[in-house]
Amino acid sequence: MLLTLIGKERNEMRSHLSIAILMIIAALTYGCSDPSANKQKATVANAQQESNAPKSSGTETLTISPANSKVEFVASKVTRSHNGSFKQFSGQIDLDPNNIPAGRVTIDIDTSSVVADDDQLTGHLKTPDFFDVAKFPKATFVSTKIEPGTGAQTFNVTGNFDLHGVKKSISFPATINVTPENVTINAEFSINRKDFGIVYAGKADDLIRDGVVIKLNLNVPRKK
Repeated sequence: MLLTLIGKERNEMRSHLSIAILMIIAALTYGCSDPSANKQKATVANAQQESNAPKSSGTETLTISPANSKVEFVASKVTRSHNGSFKQFSGQIDLDPNNIPAGRVTIDIDTSSVVADDDQLTGHLKTPDFFDVAKFPKATFVSTKIEPGTGAQTFNVTGNFDLHGVKKSISFPATINVTPENVTINAEFSINRKDFGIVYAGKADDLIRDGVVIKLNLNVPRKK
């Protein structure tokens, strides 16, 4: 009798394990596509020296704010993707209108201002599983180099990105356009969240992907 009960329990355990494995396989097979898969991946390296060189006489200082710009991201798990953004941030562009590569971009982000397309997720993103906003209330980006790209108004931007207590240099493509009225900088690229110590895996049947798409849309007015 005892051996029969043990055998039944083992069979039930095997059955539950098989179901769990099948659920994971099904989710991996039929889940949503990875939004970071077709985006340019940022090159990641050790943080670089930030320049303190004096600005040239023709340099303009322009103010980045939520009123004129957006800092957004797209993250995903096996079953779906989520759109998110930061509602509070500040920064500046040091612009030499005759020499764009000589310019500099800085952005300070209030991580507690993160908002996702799901209220429960918004709260979860603020916890130690993700941004841990109580411990790391700010994320920053400081450009260290801007190089001309292969097309008109295209550039490769390199800078130190300090996120979740990890500071690394990242390089990514961007479109920069300077007009008499404003400066626009648009970039869309992916990073690996684990490079910055954000390693929460998610649920066993709904794993979180490592790639996160970063979307920068800066439309900063020039002073007249």
